[in-house]
Amino acid sequence: MSALLPTPVATVDDLAAALAGPEADRILILDVSMGASPASPHIPGALRFDLDAGMSDQTTGLPHSMPSPGVFQEALRQLGMRTDSHVVVTETYFLFAAARPWWMLRAMGLDEVSVLDGGNPAWQRAGHRLTTEETPTPRPGDVVLHPREGLIVDEDYVRRSLESGAESVVDARSRARFRGEQPEPRPGLRSGHMPGAVNLTYTELQDAGRLKPVEELTGLVDGVCQRPAVVASCGSGVTACAVALAAVLAGRRDVRVYDGSWSEWGRPEGPEVVTGP
Repeated sequence: MSALLPTPVATVDDLAAALAGPEADRILILDVSMGASPASPHIPGALRFDLDAGMSDQTTGLPHSMPSPGVFQEALRQLGMRTDSHVVVTETYFLFAAARPWWMLRAMGLDEVSVLDGGNPAWQRAGHRLTTEETPTPRPGDVVLHPREGLIVDEDYVRRSLESGAESVVDARSRARFRGEQPEPRPGLRSGHMPGAVNLTYTELQDAGRLKPVEELTGLVDGVCQRPAVVASCGSGVTACAVALAAVLAGRRDVRVYDGSWSEWGRPEGPEVVTGP
């Protein structure tokens, strides 16, 4: 099947045109707005992709761990995802979490996935409506996942990467958190960053609620990444995916996301932490 919309990013005009086209039934809109409910304002037909519940592994003790392929596949089927689906990911507070489902699906071998540039606010500003009516439960889909090795990595991988210096480890948290000047929002975590990591805050990737142009994203990524390969990290593996999105748009081919991110590394018994720039 060919993609119905541009990937990995599509505009509201792209989505509106596809929804008006002959293959509109292939489009699956997933709303990943954090803290929302199925009755929160959303694009008509959108289904909740809840990172605080079934779309994350709840057994690891970490906030937003990647589910096992089997569990994830079943959860996606319950959302009606089919083998021919084109997924569009949106949210209310762009760009906070929308890149996480995109990366999760990419790691599972699915490429027909688009992040909606600007999310729900851009959709509404373009004159399209949002609704609070809950989307009916769809008929279960038949999607089949084909996991790709190495797109989601763990603490041991990141530790080895930092020791070798072979990859740029990029932290998407705020500068104050990266430098250890501001306490972590999750209790019990140390402040600071991984030795050798660099900082590219996910908020730098957007302007007025939209992704910056590719040439600007490329400049930001090239400005901090001295190695071709990139490992993205953040607080819990969510905004790291925004950095991964920027890196892919900037032409980087070897990109990974540290799933546990600071929620794992920053624990009292975790690896070395440094403060400052």
